[in-house]
This record gives sequence, structure tokens and C-alpha cells, in this order.
Amino acid sequence: MQPSNYEVRRATVDDLADLIPLWESMHFSTPELEKRLTEFQVARSAEGKLVGAIGIQIDGRHGRLHSEAFNDFAVADHLRQLLWTRMQSIAQNHGLVRLWTQETAPFWKQSGFQLAIAEVLPRLPMGWASPDNDWLTLQLRDEQAVEASLDKEFARFMESEKQRTQGMFRQARTLKQVAMLVAVLLAFVVIIISVYMLKNRGALPRY
Repeated sequence: MQPSNYEVRRATVDDLADLIPLWESMHFSTPELEKRLTEFQVARSAEGKLVGAIGIQIDGRHGRLHSEAFNDFAVADHLRQLLWTRMQSIAQNHGLVRLWTQETAPFWKQSGFQLAIAEVLPRLPMGWASPDNDWLTLQLRDEQAVEASLDKEFARFMESEKQRTQGMFRQARTLKQVAMLVAVLLAFVVIIISVYMLKNRGALPRY
């Protein structure tokens, strides 16, 4: 069966009945993975059979590929390629700068993942730290450039907010001045009317 005959999509609760035995066959912690169902992408055959799955956990701008599982390892690399294409799209949509994995299949090194050297390991999110296995990593974008871009965006946002706030203050001051002018004019009119009435109170008609 060729890769084009498979459907790759995000896992839903309807996939659990097939995912659980698949995870158990790989000796994964099934209860833990059930809680993280939405991290998984699944591959199904044209007949609707679930044949593979892999998870992507996201922490900030980093992603971790984990818990890959297949029913038929004869086509595992075909499925990995489809799932990998899907993962790349997810990484792009989330603006990720780096991917990590502890998967050991040669496919991942062939796809650009490299052994994480000592200078890179400190960038691994704290929640994923594990001394038991070597980490593979793939840089998707220049992290420093992304940081600089975000700093510029934040600076532009702050400047825009500052200008907007200043504009609101100017508008408020203008409204306050208009209100004071109206109040003065009303007071002036009241005074004129009062003076007029005092001067002409004798001429006012009596009922």
C-alpha cells in the first residue's frame, strides 16, 4: 500500500479504542497518553484501520515528538514521512523554532535531526529534561532572530499603545475644556437672567 492511500489527521476521542491497544503493544504508559490525546496525529489506511500514531508536545516555541507507534513496521518509514509532513505543518503554525525527540529510528536523523550537543541541551524545556536517553534536535528557525523580531514587535506594540493612550488623554482634556466652557457660558446666561429679573421685578405681571 502506497503512502497516498493513508489519511493523516489529528486524533479524536473516536480513535482511543484503536490507540490504546497500539500504545499497549509498545509498552507505553497508556493512562498518561490518554490524557494527552490531543497531542497525537494518527494515520489510517484506506479501509479505516489505524496503522500509526505519533505525538507532538509543545512548550513555548519548542516541540517534542514522542511515542511513535505502528501496527506494521514494514511500512513504518512511509507512515513516518506522512506524519513528519504533518508535524512540520503544525510546527510552522505554532511558530516553533526547534524540535526535539528521543525516538531512535534512523528516519529522524535522515530527516535532519542531530544529536543535541552540550551547547544546545540547555535550551531543552525543563519539563522534558531526562538524563536517561540522548536527545535529537532540529532547528527550524534562528532562535536569536525570532527573539529579536519579537522584541521589535513588542516595542512597536508598546509605542502604539503609548500613542493611543496619549490620544485618549488629549481627547479627554479637550472634552474637559469644552465642558468647562459650556458651564461658564451657562453660568453667564444664568447671571444675566438673574440680573435682568432683579432689575425688572417691579414690571413683571402679578397674578
